[in-house]
Amino acid sequence: MDNIRLVIPPKKYTGETSIVSMRIPKDMLKDIDTAAKAAGRTRNEILQMSLEFALNHMEISNK
Repeated sequence: MDNIRLVIPPKKYTGETSIVSMRIPKDMLKDIDTAAKAAGRTRNEILQMSLEFALNHMEISNK
């Protein structure tokens, strides 16, 4: 267990930010807030991480 390390990668997106508005079902927002509280993160951080994950793992289908 001597090799256990906390690896924190650099932020992928840096610099200027933009404000974005979107509609989210109330029950989904409740789940996001629950996840944020459990992770000790803000709602904004959870949404950014979720969007980055989706961008890195999505497949665009032309079907």
